[in-house]
Amino acid sequence: MPSLWMTPRARLRRLLRRGHPSPLAGRVVLVTGASSGIGEATALAVGRLGSTVLLVARRVDDLARVRAQIVEEGGQAASYPCDLTDAEAVDGLVKQVLADHGAVDYLVNNAGRSIRRSLHLSYDRPHDFERTMAINYFGPVRLTLGLLPAMRAQQFGHVVNILSWGVQIKAPKFAAYLASKSALDTWSRIAGRETWSDNVTFTNMRFGLVHTDMVVPTESFEDRRGLTAEQAAARVVRALEDRPVFVGNAIGYVGEVLNLVTPRLSEVILARYDAMAPDSKAARGEGWRGDKPSEHGDEGDDAGGDDERPEQGLG
Repeated sequence: MPSLWMTPRARLRRLLRRGHPSPLAGRVVLVTGASSGIGEATALAVGRLGSTVLLVARRVDDLARVRAQIVEEGGQAASYPCDLTDAEAVDGLVKQVLADHGAVDYLVNNAGRSIRRSLHLSYDRPHDFERTMAINYFGPVRLTLGLLPAMRAQQFGHVVNILSWGVQIKAPKFAAYLASKSALDTWSRIAGRETWSDNVTFTNMRFGLVHTDMVVPTESFEDRRGLTAEQAAARVVRALEDRPVFVGNAIGYVGEVLNLVTPRLSEVILARYDAMAPDSKAARGEGWRGDKPSEHGDEGDDAGGDDERPEQGLG
């Protein structure tokens, strides 16, 4: 059962605010990857709590759909189409958001790309590593850096990063994906220590499997237990409210301990798992089973274990 590690102070705050409005009420919450999956579900959830939701993704039509639903339910939302791999576009997004709202109180870095592919299938695909770093690391870091000065100036802010339990386990076949997520995990822990005195905090959410469009190309995940996007979003909302340092689950913690205490045993166990878990058809370049082309992961959510869908113009 996944656990949310709260400090006694956070637990006390939750008890004291029972029957009272959420601390998100009246706040500005920016969610990336808000056009689908965990991002969409999170945006809808915080909109129902009285937040002003800023929706960021590339897909204009989907953003408009999510915004319309939030407004229809009595909430407030604004759409900001943006390609987070475009540095100039991110800088423009920050400038426009700050001009419109003064500051962002809560930031959810959810947009991401997941690639599940063995190294022997990646020898001629260095771009796999470049694109995961672009959307999973450089994009959220640039966006967060742009919003941090206003957070620190107002003496309040919280950043939630949607990561994967794989950063603890170091799961095979996810070299490109987990390297980028691990970079964001480490960067955020350091950033949180530097901004702590300004009441700006960070939460790294290390999710296991979440059943969204991102996991569809991986045949073996169809029947595997996991969270729905709505269940995952409920945990994101709780992290926004309670502001823990990290959120994870038991398997991730066990894997982390084994990697530290018995590293050679961990190597053997995961090497055997790697041999038992073949690459999907999509990873082998045999096409994706879906009925329409898609760029897997962009402005979507990450679920901790996915294959890459075929992409036009890319390998």
